[in-house]
Amino acid sequence: MKNKQYTSTILMVEPTAFYYNPETAVNNYFQTETSASQEEIQQQALEEFNGMVSALRSKGVNVITIKDTLTPHTPDSIFPNNWISFHSDGNVVLYPMFAKNRRDERREEDVLGLLEEKGFLINDVIDFTSAEEDEIFLEGTGSIILDRENELAFACISQRTDEELLIEFCEELEYTPVVFTANQTVDGQRKPIYHTNVMMCIADKYAIVCLDSIDDKKEKKNVCEYLLESGKEIIPITEAQMHQFAGNMLQVGGLGQSYLVMSQTAYNSLTEDQKSKIENYNPILPVKIDLIEKLGGGSARCMMAEVFLQKNN
Repeated sequence: MKNKQYTSTILMVEPTAFYYNPETAVNNYFQTETSASQEEIQQQALEEFNGMVSALRSKGVNVITIKDTLTPHTPDSIFPNNWISFHSDGNVVLYPMFAKNRRDERREEDVLGLLEEKGFLINDVIDFTSAEEDEIFLEGTGSIILDRENELAFACISQRTDEELLIEFCEELEYTPVVFTANQTVDGQRKPIYHTNVMMCIADKYAIVCLDSIDDKKEKKNVCEYLLESGKEIIPITEAQMHQFAGNMLQVGGLGQSYLVMSQTAYNSLTEDQKSKIENYNPILPVKIDLIEKLGGGSARCMMAEVFLQKNN
């Protein structure tokens, strides 16, 4: 059975105490602090979360939500795709996380119990989390962009994406690794991009990539060759657009068709030509998540953990 590139079932975690996380800000240059109170931030984040869930459901996406717990305090729990992924062969993968306070987000028993209640079949749990003891990290589909149909795993190496562990992941799940370095300009210096999913999105027939972030010409050529050989149209974005989260998008299945989900910020940054290229393949679904993006340094893609598990008939 050939893997499908996108799914119509998404897991999302409802925030209870969303906030700016200084532990992740050390290498996530997309985060910005605010002077608003914790209560104001949580209220706005919850409104944005609910608005996004409603927008997805209005297009026929099956959104499964689970509410975060107040203790322990996990300010980034709204981004579940970094700690868990669900695969069509029934495997579930758990990942090692860079920030200590993000490790408490892993509630696999609650999440797997909820999915099993809903009739999803879980075969095995592949657990890489012990790598944290050696300060080795691989943050789920933040670190790894999967071309599921062609069994390719694209990853830009950073403090949060270890090359050796990526290769171990690829051996376990039978993917071919496509490894490169991607940088962004911060205060005049080129610094590693913390997650691959802010500079790259792979859909069924196209890929949106910030090629400007791949400084090494050979690596850039290699990434392009893999994408073109697998039949994807490459839609390039600029580094300025990447900073508006234009790389942090996800193709999802809805009623009878797919959609490309992105934030309103990302949508506003795109040119008419880029929008029309995407819309040649599927409609765009923009969602307004300004505060979540600003404080969390992650966008629409990060908020969705795709569920590819099979269901009981």
